[in-house]
Amino acid sequence: MKALLLTDYLQMQYTDVPEPEIGPDDLLVGVRACGICGSDVHGFDGSTGRRIPPLVMGHEAAGVVVETGRNVRRWKKGDRVTFDSTVSCGQCYFCRRGDINLCDNRQVLGVSTGEYRRHGAFAELVAVPQNIVYALPDELPFEHAALIEAVSVAVHAANLTPVSLGDTAVVVGSGMIGMLTIQALRRKGCGRIIAVDLEHHKLEAARGLGADVTLNPRRDDVPAAVRAWTDGRGADIAAEAVGATEPIRTALDSLRKGGVLTLIGNVTPRIELNLQSVVTRQIRLIGSCASAGEYPACIALLASGAIEVRPLISARAPLGEGVEWFHRLYRHEPNLMKVILEPQR
Repeated sequence: MKALLLTDYLQMQYTDVPEPEIGPDDLLVGVRACGICGSDVHGFDGSTGRRIPPLVMGHEAAGVVVETGRNVRRWKKGDRVTFDSTVSCGQCYFCRRGDINLCDNRQVLGVSTGEYRRHGAFAELVAVPQNIVYALPDELPFEHAALIEAVSVAVHAANLTPVSLGDTAVVVGSGMIGMLTIQALRRKGCGRIIAVDLEHHKLEAARGLGADVTLNPRRDDVPAAVRAWTDGRGADIAAEAVGATEPIRTALDSLRKGGVLTLIGNVTPRIELNLQSVVTRQIRLIGSCASAGEYPACIALLASGAIEVRPLISARAPLGEGVEWFHRLYRHEPNLMKVILEPQR
């Protein structure tokens, strides 16, 4: 089968690879759409250390069941499906509690850490265990369904964040996850949402998806502007969707005393944190990892239009053009948000 193979950092080929073998509890899925995640781009350049070549990346995907393992009863050939990016064991302490994102044996599609290598969905076919698979309604296009994984990350973060009706929220980082977090927090009851980003076109898109105020740290004193919008107090909650020192500092400094900071971004493994600001202002820090069972809710949110992804899709392209699109995203080409690769196109 054809796939995008990361052969070395900054080296990728559209080439033939062996078809994946399925176990008794697995499905073989014909991939119809797979989104290029920001983490894939960071894997492309080796900056995360979690995508060790050779590897087929890709974890935001949807498609059609092609084959089922001998123990599979629920699914059949031709079913339209999507699947979680987290492969959980279902047996450990955390899985039994429902915290499947914290699974002791957790693997991630399209990721290689040295401890495991799990080929992903930038390919014509991908093998996935049946316990992470979800049915898709016929009216939901594959290119939208491929983004359910990203939606689930935002919805999980919103679910973890204590929101009172009418709260003011600051969302720092208006990339894909930030845009979806804006929508998820609005649905949860936030009365005012302030989007923060360094790029003008992202802030414009954020406003179109529900942000009431947009701020750019290059021109705005963000914490001061947030206080001006909140009678001098600061925001009730902040969500940080980048994962680096400066945006986290911006989010923290924008909060009122007793506020909540939900950390979603994960670009750098270490950051500097003003501990005194956290302790003396009684700030609650919440780490949000992937998702934990929100897929059915996210499918319903997308199918109903309660959360929109169409405005976030910058391009759809055949899988064979994937190498070029990876390079364009790596170069930070302006006005590119989400690129969907389609193996059957």
